[in-house]
Amino acid sequence: KNLLTDAHAKLYQDFLNFFVEHIYPNEHLYVEHVNGPNRWQPFPILDKLKDLARAKGLWNLFIPLESDPNQQYGAGLTNLEYTLFAETMGRSPWSSEVFNCNAPDTGNMEVLIKVGSADQKKKWLEPLLNGSIRSCYAMTEPAVASSDALNIQTSILPSPGGYTINGRKWWTSGAMDSRCRLIILMGKIPSKNKDSRHKEHSMILVPMDTPGVKILRHLTVFGYDDAPHGHAEISFENVFVPSSNLLLGEGRGFEISQVRLGPGRIHHSMRSLGLAERSLELLIARASSRVAFGKKLLEQGTILEDIARSRCEIDQARLLTLKAAKLLDEGGSRNARKEIAMIKVVAPEVACRVIDRAVQVHGAAGVSQDFPLAHFWAGARTLKLADGPDQVHRVTIATQEI
Repeated sequence: KNLLTDAHAKLYQDFLNFFVEHIYPNEHLYVEHVNGPNRWQPFPILDKLKDLARAKGLWNLFIPLESDPNQQYGAGLTNLEYTLFAETMGRSPWSSEVFNCNAPDTGNMEVLIKVGSADQKKKWLEPLLNGSIRSCYAMTEPAVASSDALNIQTSILPSPGGYTINGRKWWTSGAMDSRCRLIILMGKIPSKNKDSRHKEHSMILVPMDTPGVKILRHLTVFGYDDAPHGHAEISFENVFVPSSNLLLGEGRGFEISQVRLGPGRIHHSMRSLGLAERSLELLIARASSRVAFGKKLLEQGTILEDIARSRCEIDQARLLTLKAAKLLDEGGSRNARKEIAMIKVVAPEVACRVIDRAVQVHGAAGVSQDFPLAHFWAGARTLKLADGPDQVHRVTIATQEI
């Protein structure tokens, strides 16, 4: 809390109180919904919770002050301040949407705030800020190693009055949501400058209902379908959009990517640590209630060692993430490039280790649907691939160090 201004400290306390009053008590209802027959529809009480959060000023908290100095869109939090909110949301992964802080909408909104035209903001940013629609981000492709974004092959060809898009994307998170109305797509426009491969890619806005956009299938994550959010494989066949849908200009795709990736990786990392904290709490509660070989698990030396290691690792990862957020506030993504890469490697690794220890203490129950640990682990393990695999970030770290 010492990281917050007085006004934001009060906001944070209101936020914590909201969790106690409205998020934790409804977790069982959410679990029942996403395992029921209507799981691809929005959580029935979601809109009510969103209205309550908005009324308390707990809305669009993710928008950093540097992007919104007049607080036109958000609460005026710095990236450093928002880390505390993001960690708490990580404790209950579905909660982010209650505060309109859910990925990939957060990254898409930041892009539209920073580089969107007035018309693009009116048509797409406003409903996203209001939480009345959802969006997705289409970059990864099944046919190429998309960890190297230069490999992206989806074509965006100039046509009379606009552009025609052809290609296939997958792991387009959020596309399965019935409220998803917008795709921000990364593709390749033929460049006149053959000396710069980084000027060949562009981003463009594609309405979900555009002819030629076809969802081929939904993808599972370690067997989880992540309803009602979901992850889709999508084909784009002669999809035409007007020129006004292009973001910023031709060949500016990599430039735009930096707008979303720095803050987004910090959000992911802090949410991972929220998962780790919740898992450590579950570990301790389980160890306190179970007896083996004549004494409580909590009195066993190996369990005490697991608890100690977990606390050390979580606190180390949190401090590193706070440092990255501070550097981001002080000088942008370039200033925090190494630290952002470091936390993107460290936070999911720590979360996976802590969750794995909690699973071990729970025994067979830890891998069952009776506890959230298996789902927690699937999310944390996937994050070692999302927004760039660990290997790519390690190269960035080493290069910066050298």
